[in-house]
Amino acid sequence: MRLVIVTGVSGAGKSTALRALEDLDYYCVDNLPLPLVPKFVELLASRNEVARAALGIDARSGEFLQDVGPILAGIRQAGHELEIVFLDAADDTLIRRFSETRRRHPLSNRDIRSAVGAERAQLGPMRQEADEVIDTGALTVHALRDVIQERYGRKGDRLSVTLLSFGFKHGLPSEADIVLDVRFLPNPFFVPELSPLTGEDEPVRRWVLEQPETAAFLDKAEDLLRLSLRGFEKERKAYATLAIGCTGGRHRSVALVRELAERLGRDVSLSVRHRDLSRTV
Repeated sequence: MRLVIVTGVSGAGKSTALRALEDLDYYCVDNLPLPLVPKFVELLASRNEVARAALGIDARSGEFLQDVGPILAGIRQAGHELEIVFLDAADDTLIRRFSETRRRHPLSNRDIRSAVGAERAQLGPMRQEADEVIDTGALTVHALRDVIQERYGRKGDRLSVTLLSFGFKHGLPSEADIVLDVRFLPNPFFVPELSPLTGEDEPVRRWVLEQPETAAFLDKAEDLLRLSLRGFEKERKAYATLAIGCTGGRHRSVALVRELAERLGRDVSLSVRHRDLSRTV
């Protein structure tokens, strides 16, 4: 059976992640006491119709978190495929989210900043066990949902690849395995008739692809990505995110991601996401 454990600090998006997994037909349970997890896995594995499950585990598990290592090791030794994703965000982001939603923090007997710090310390064993840490600080609810579904919605054992465009001025994508910077290419933002458009529009796409530097970049980027993807598949990596960044994430990176998707899409299971396309500033 495939088991995904969703953990992380409160306010980082665990509920959103679990709902996204539920939509992918994972059997989802939140806040199951840790000592019961092996029995839960054993029960589901005995039912042929349940092949994938997801568990939400967080600071509410209290002192049981200290025993997480042996519990998870036992699940792996039983032959199950186990993956742990830890969702995180900066303290100020978490505090702002609690303020906006007016939710109570699980450690609400403290002031909010102290509660966040205490929770981080309590979740230390879970973070050490994590296979993947995702910083959700720059992600909307919808973007986090996309990330989870791209990574855990794959069919079979084939490597699932995401080509992602983004703008450096809005921050690096924390989920990226490879980041390529195309800010050295001429920028259509400074062409008056192209500036209001995006890399999804044919005039911008054609303008970017016609630049002398673009052809050389695409050929070398394609070679690099193919080499990397072969390596990822060899080590049985489940998913890979290849990110292309320009200044704002609306013109060059979008056009180049589309072009690379056409070049690579025949050979890999591939999806495309434009993180900053809808931004206006």
